[in-house]
Amino acid sequence: MTDDADIQTALPALAHGNTAVITGGASGIGLAAAKRLAFMGMKIVLADIGGARLDEASHAIAAIAGDDATLAVATNVSKAGEVDRLADRAFGAFGGVSLLMNNAGVGNNPGKPWENRDAWKHLLDINFWGVVHGVEAFTPRMLASGAPGLIINTGSKQGITTPPGNLAYNVSKAGVKTFSEGLAHALRNEPGAKVAAHLLIPGFTYTGLTEGVTEKPASAWTGEQVVDFMLGALVRGDFYILCPDNEAARPMDEKRMAWAIGDIIENRPALSRWHPEHKQAFAAFMESGA
Repeated sequence: MTDDADIQTALPALAHGNTAVITGGASGIGLAAAKRLAFMGMKIVLADIGGARLDEASHAIAAIAGDDATLAVATNVSKAGEVDRLADRAFGAFGGVSLLMNNAGVGNNPGKPWENRDAWKHLLDINFWGVVHGVEAFTPRMLASGAPGLIINTGSKQGITTPPGNLAYNVSKAGVKTFSEGLAHALRNEPGAKVAAHLLIPGFTYTGLTEGVTEKPASAWTGEQVVDFMLGALVRGDFYILCPDNEAARPMDEKRMAWAIGDIIENRPALSRWHPEHKQAFAAFMESGA
């Protein structure tokens, strides 16, 4: 685990007494981040769909940070007005926000590209537009403060290698990747800006999105492991926070991603990794030293 004192020295945005806002904060990676940051002395604003789960998460964070340093706000990130209200509540309660973690997401599979339009829109409204709404609501005020700040958007390896299985989810996370890259560039070129953007790319993680899984698989990381890796990567200054898991180390991820971009360069069929004519070539590539 990365030492908290070293983290806070390297990252003034995470200093004791500063405020973190975390969407999707009632479970999984979001809740793990909230707990870790609360132990570091930060004030925590939890945003999630209202209900018992958010209440329980709020009590857990308050037990660490204290009632005066904890705020839970029921928020549907797919609705820009609710995210604007979240920003108003956060800045109103604590005066400033130095960390925004746009982490809320859903994984329900709406099916094929030509069916279930409403379910596709629902997923995209949360996974992609929820990130955009967060950036719109918080970034101007974070910039205006003149203080160091961090914006962390939760993406997915599925937004890079786009495996078959849940196309809508892949599309949403590919959008988050592209949006976050552009956000980082815009902030880097904003005069006087002390706010930086980063893309969190978890590996296989046991969270509330792990459909039909009631116990953590041996190959999965916990949310706590992801958060510890994320903090270490932030200290290093990484934009792409590419997390391994207990099955896929970075070299494996790099090869999978290289093969995916190779589809364009080599003019192979789309998703050739899963194309029967390229199955053996992909397997050979993964075993090679390339």
